[in-house]
Amino acid sequence: GVPEKLRGNEIKAAIVLAKGIEPTLKLRAELKNYLKSRVASYKVPRQLEFVEELPKTSSGKIRHSELRNRQ
Repeated sequence: GVPEKLRGNEIKAAIVLAKGIEPTLKLRAELKNYLKSRVASYKVPRQLEFVEELPKTSSGKIRHSELRNRQ
């Protein structure tokens, strides 16, 4: 989650795209529609961020704190 004035926190997803796929507004809408059809509405991320790679520790775990601090 990331801080948000009205709700306190909101869900943000960091997405790594496959090679050759460009981050577009159409892709963003398709991803949100896909999620809306698969999970409960309160679980759908309100923010989507496309990243080159996820920050990881030396053991391969994702550094969630770095993702939160990227605002």
